[in-house]
Amino acid sequence: MDLNEIRKDIDVIDSEIIKLLNKRFELALRTKKFKSQIPDPMREQVVLDSVRRHSRNLVKQEFSEKLYKEIMNEAKKLQEQNIRLVGFQGEHGAYGEIAIRAYDKNAVPVPSLEFVDVFDGVKSGQLDLGIVPVENSLEGAVTAVNDLLVETDLNIVGEINVPVHHCLLALPDTDYREIKVVYSHPQALAQCRGFIVRNKLEARPYYDTAGAAAMLANEQPKAAAAIASKLCAELYELEVLKENIEDHESNNTRFLVLSREKSGEKGNKCSIIFSTQHKSGALFSVLKIFADAGINLTRIESRPIRKEPKKFAFLLDFQGTDTDKKIADMIEKVKQETVMFKFLGCYKEALV
Repeated sequence: MDLNEIRKDIDVIDSEIIKLLNKRFELALRTKKFKSQIPDPMREQVVLDSVRRHSRNLVKQEFSEKLYKEIMNEAKKLQEQNIRLVGFQGEHGAYGEIAIRAYDKNAVPVPSLEFVDVFDGVKSGQLDLGIVPVENSLEGAVTAVNDLLVETDLNIVGEINVPVHHCLLALPDTDYREIKVVYSHPQALAQCRGFIVRNKLEARPYYDTAGAAAMLANEQPKAAAAIASKLCAELYELEVLKENIEDHESNNTRFLVLSREKSGEKGNKCSIIFSTQHKSGALFSVLKIFADAGINLTRIESRPIRKEPKKFAFLLDFQGTDTDKKIADMIEKVKQETVMFKFLGCYKEALV
């Protein structure tokens, strides 16, 4: 092993240390949610005792104890800043994280494996907010999220429109001509089908765009690339070989911001969920109320109610403010025409 190889290994280790420190601080912020419920004044001593036991060879106890005291002090400083924890589905670098950064640049993005984990995290109080995709301009509704909205008691307090620009990412110093396989989420692969076909690449589905980028960086498969966001290139130290490889540049995703509390700000867009009697003209009667009031509908979707076979719920967005008397009166009329009604929230409409 020559000097350059040794330095390269050191750089890799340093990068991993920083990533793990970020993860530790994120977990420290999450523990703050429990501290009022489970006080543990001896926790710091427990950590230091564990550090001493694991200190061996070149890592001396005195050094590791001093290091971890600094780490814990930094964690305490972060906890005192009241930084918001915002959940999203996917790995770091996913478009959900991009949405979080657009909504609150000071928030800490917390990745979750499934959409339901985001909903549960907000409901339990472990997360301050959750950000989930509800529809894509090319692929349509995100049905898994709509199903969860039907069942949730959470409130919508905001929305963000995120332009989706896919990049072809590869390991540093990869020869573009050697790439044969590309990994990504099935939707991303479909949105870049033209690019994939033109370049004669084999498309291999992966559970998440950012997950594909992380896998590429960690496992380093040969002759492979990933389709993901530019943020992924920064986070996983990958090279951007080509930007904006999607077939349609107008591709964007609308994300909803979820909270246990209602929005304290005046909004201009509302979301509701309702179901009607199973009879002819029932849905028309509800929609006519909006038409008669001159209210602009911006979205309507139907989803089967999973706990009630053969029954459907309708998710509807419209422009208006819930405190406006005209809107309030209209909502009361809608309630009278429905067998189930839920007001999800009034929030500021996102600028396109």
